[in-house]
Amino acid sequence: MRVVRHLQTGDRPFRDPVVALGNFDGLHLGHAAIVRRTLERARDLGGDPVVFTFQPHPVSVLAPERAPRLITSLAERLRLLRASGIRGVVVQRFTRAFASLEPEEFVARFLRDALGVSAVVVGYNVTFGRERKGTPEVLADIGRRFGFAVEVVPPVQVVERKVSSSAIRRAIEAGEVHVAAELLGRLHAVRGRVRHGDHRGATIGFPTANILPRGGVLPPDGVYAVRVGIDGAEPTLPGVANLGTNPTFGGALRRLETHLLDFDRDLYGRDVRIGLVRRLRGEVRFGSVDALVRQIAADADEARGILANEP
Repeated sequence: MRVVRHLQTGDRPFRDPVVALGNFDGLHLGHAAIVRRTLERARDLGGDPVVFTFQPHPVSVLAPERAPRLITSLAERLRLLRASGIRGVVVQRFTRAFASLEPEEFVARFLRDALGVSAVVVGYNVTFGRERKGTPEVLADIGRRFGFAVEVVPPVQVVERKVSSSAIRRAIEAGEVHVAAELLGRLHAVRGRVRHGDHRGATIGFPTANILPRGGVLPPDGVYAVRVGIDGAEPTLPGVANLGTNPTFGGALRRLETHLLDFDRDLYGRDVRIGLVRRLRGEVRFGSVDALVRQIAADADEARGILANEP
């Protein structure tokens, strides 16, 4: 998959591209429908399936105080797009100057002149250009005049919920990580490199792989049934994790501490992806280490039962 950053007029890096236009934070099931349709149209037209996206998130530039925490990093988005079969991604730098382009100017400069699109696929609620005046209807009108087709993908619903990035953020922030997984079509994952902690877990019989979560949207502090992937692997290994500061020991640093079930390998320095399956409880300050150990054992048993019945 070819990644083009900051497209310039006249580049034409792809062959008769069919372009999916959008921000695609989360690459959830709604985005997957757009990507799937882009792949189908590209096969029909004999062109390259391409995604046109932005970095950083537009709201972080236009209204930084309202900028959402991202569901997926750019690196994760690119990984998922590569796995989907997309052949090219344009990552366009989003600035105030870029945002000020009138919709027709954006389409003319980037989609027509720089890419030479044969078709464009968008979601039903896409907006672009100055004051977000570019809508699917505006894009379709411009496309008719410029000679390319526009296809609008309708909303996707899961269990009577409309799939959207904002709905997924709300679910994660409420601790409903199982709902977020339903809307994403995969587990919401926290990534990081395993670092040395206080080594208390090993001394009480529950060694943990500790990472410092940064940047992205996170659920409330508490204990979660999880699946773990190591060094780029999909999260499949069962575990139980605590997100928080470890108040029983007077901790102050927010960490994600994961105990892998039936696993005894050294993970220090390894990159891991912790997929959040279900919230078990909130974080608690225990009166003694023995009480903490008993609760961790109960949490591990509960997580084992949940994971045995979760795909």
